[in-house]
Amino acid sequence: MPDLADDLRAAPQCIVKRLEPGDERRWDDFVADAPQATIFHRSAWRDIIEQVLGHRCHYLYVERNGVITGILPLAEIRSRLFGHALISTPFCVYGGVVTSDPDSEVQLLQSAKVLADDLRVDYLELRNRELRSPAWPVKDLYVSFRKVIHPDHDANMKAIPRKQRAMVRKGIRADLQAQHGGSIDEFYRVYAESVRNLGTPVLSRNYYMRLQQTFGDDCEVTVVTHEGQPVSAVMSFYFRDEVHPYYGGSVARGRDLAANDFMYWALMQRATERGARVFDFGRSKQGTGAHDFKKHWGFEPKPLPYAYHLVRASEIPNISPTNRKYSLFIKAWQKLPVPVSCLLGPWLARDLG
Repeated sequence: MPDLADDLRAAPQCIVKRLEPGDERRWDDFVADAPQATIFHRSAWRDIIEQVLGHRCHYLYVERNGVITGILPLAEIRSRLFGHALISTPFCVYGGVVTSDPDSEVQLLQSAKVLADDLRVDYLELRNRELRSPAWPVKDLYVSFRKVIHPDHDANMKAIPRKQRAMVRKGIRADLQAQHGGSIDEFYRVYAESVRNLGTPVLSRNYYMRLQQTFGDDCEVTVVTHEGQPVSAVMSFYFRDEVHPYYGGSVARGRDLAANDFMYWALMQRATERGARVFDFGRSKQGTGAHDFKKHWGFEPKPLPYAYHLVRASEIPNISPTNRKYSLFIKAWQKLPVPVSCLLGPWLARDLG
């Protein structure tokens, strides 16, 4: 009877390949069936990152006997301001390797390290949702917030802590109205002002239009209005049984109306009606207002162990508003007129990844 070593030697070898035109269907079929995969692993991000944002992508997959057994989406960000990096996946909160077996993961990680070394990037970053490469340095800046939601609206309302529930009801009393399937123009007007107020550059309107066109019903805009005027908006992604509010914010006058609070409650209702079971509030930096806001909803933070292979860099990068060296820039950006921030923002934001 052959031993385990004989079985391993006889097993078909994994072959690492690059995603080529025509392979997208196979890639996405694997993503759809892989439990660890997210919407940010779908092949469509490659075209958006390359064609809209102008960055070169290196989408790797591994196959055995012609069957895909693992994927690793990578994009190369080259910036004079922020350095040269290989990231899985930039402009997305999740990424990294997704495989059906350990050998496929080993092969993809080795290929990614070789690629990073060949490209002479500063670092390779894998935006893992779970710890997958214990030997790699890990950044502990971000946490995610995910929670199972109930199909009954009353049960979800009761699950919100009392003080936060009061804010939701404040928005209801203000007669705020939520429209699902809102326009990109309304969304962008609100979102651009919101991120300007935070001191953050905004990506181009075309980027958000491309997301909506590409993902169709899996990308939905919710706009909240007060007396007919938009006061908050969010672009959400749907993937399997999850909803992920991704790009969201409110204008200044929306704060007194509890517009954000009402908006996320309206989205939770909408998500349950669409059959979603998990509400993914996304990532936040520890010690920030966004982090505290999500905790107030009764969501518990879970560390996001982003892993790094350092090539030319000597330490893990910190390209984040929490980095003090960006504080003067943030304060100056907050004072820009919104139209000016929309003109200059995409040029900077496309390199932040």
